[in-house]
Amino acid sequence: MINAQDIKNGTCIRMDGDLYFCIEFLHVKPGKGNTFMRTKLKNVVDGRVLERRFNIGEKLEDVRVERRPYQYLYMDGADAIFMNQETYEQIPISKELITGADYMKESDVVEVVSDASTETVLFAEMPVKTTLKITYTEPGVKGDTATNSLKPATVETGATVRVPLFVNEGETIEVDTRDGSYQGRVR
Repeated sequence: MINAQDIKNGTCIRMDGDLYFCIEFLHVKPGKGNTFMRTKLKNVVDGRVLERRFNIGEKLEDVRVERRPYQYLYMDGADAIFMNQETYEQIPISKELITGADYMKESDVVEVVSDASTETVLFAEMPVKTTLKITYTEPGVKGDTATNSLKPATVETGATVRVPLFVNEGETIEVDTRDGSYQGRVR
């Protein structure tokens, strides 16, 4: 159990039978009344974000989580198979629990977050940026650098990324795995 004033970004709590991560918090001292914590909590299972107020001194059930690096091996139906980098144990994780799963290629290392008491996998996170090779895109025309127009490009994982007109097939680009946006070419 932790006190409400101990909530910080990344703190995991159990509330109403679900697990929530704190993504934003604010310690509020109004002119009148008691001090309270205003928080934004993200549901681990479905990703919904809710705002919640806690009075100072209120007891909350905290959940101890562990973050470990796992290496992506292959897809098996709707599950991705990962290998623990320390014990070489292989575990399946549902594709819905992986952020940035569309941009994941073999041997990528992801951070798997699990409940320390039950060893249940909560979710897996890809690194924020990853490099991918373009397998197909319409050829660029000389002089297509003046406007900020974008065209679709298929990358090696099969996902489609919007890239500038001057980017060609066979080039390697950097992609933001949170929203799938083009970040730049890799030399």
